[in-house]
Amino acid sequence: MQQQLAAAEPGSDSAIALQFAPARACEKEGDFDGAWTCYEAANAAKRRTVAYDPVELETQHDVRLRVFGERLQRLSRPAGPDRPVRPIFITGVPRSGSTLIEQILACHGDVEGCGELPYVIMLAARTGKNADGGAPGSELIAELSSDDWLALGDEYLQHSLTHRSGSAPCFTDKMPANFGHLGFIRLMLPEAVFIDARRNPLDTCVANYRQLFAQGKNQSYDLLELGEYYLEYLRVMRHWGELMPGRILTVHYEDVARNLEGQVRRLLTHCGLPFDERCLRFHENRRQVNTASAEQVREPIYEDAVGYWKHYESKLGQLQEILAPAL
Repeated sequence: MQQQLAAAEPGSDSAIALQFAPARACEKEGDFDGAWTCYEAANAAKRRTVAYDPVELETQHDVRLRVFGERLQRLSRPAGPDRPVRPIFITGVPRSGSTLIEQILACHGDVEGCGELPYVIMLAARTGKNADGGAPGSELIAELSSDDWLALGDEYLQHSLTHRSGSAPCFTDKMPANFGHLGFIRLMLPEAVFIDARRNPLDTCVANYRQLFAQGKNQSYDLLELGEYYLEYLRVMRHWGELMPGRILTVHYEDVARNLEGQVRRLLTHCGLPFDERCLRFHENRRQVNTASAEQVREPIYEDAVGYWKHYESKLGQLQEILAPAL
């Protein structure tokens, strides 16, 4: 790999991928200092190729939280006609266990796992621009009628048919960035179920830093930006939790690893589903998985990933300072 890297064009996609690969090889040999050196170089190279503005993200969230703040209850429309299907939205910071949660639910006879769907973000962006040409979440979105919200929900469900057979009464959408749009989702799909995937903040950030994502997740290639992103996520989720008490179930990866059946029962109860023991054998499900956790969900639950950040504890001083409010 080092020979190939030396021959690769600096800054190219192949060179960046080759910079991540030796880090994993070092980890397998127990050389965590060597691995971290590789990760630092790889992430620095990747960060130079992506656009990410944490201030812009926070501003967008501020607008959405303001629009869907006190007005959320006032804007809530009647449930409308019964829909034949109920979406289950699994959100959270990437690498927090959302793929595991989806895999568990997808083993239930009444649930179809659909992965990360782009349609909430697409509809929110389009609706904001149609309202006043401004940013998604602008104040004029709040003026949409009940019929407008109903039509948006129906359009989302129509788009989702591309990814589901249509035979199951429930399906999952685990796009992580949907956490910023829960108010929008609540208005267009009042029947929706929300699950918030959580994991130790240090484990979460280190796992992101160790991962070269296929696309998106541009906050992942700078460790300090990652820490700030995690705190921003917590801020937004606190807001939705206050506005929608009891509607969002927080599931901690560590709890699932230590008490699988208890957490499965808790998940299914929140989703209004009867217990299905197949959910305990999630690793036997051969459905297609297109996330960074594809290999892990093919195996029984394990606790090796719990506390993995400790291998790099000496490198994480600044990150720990940033994450102090969440630790």
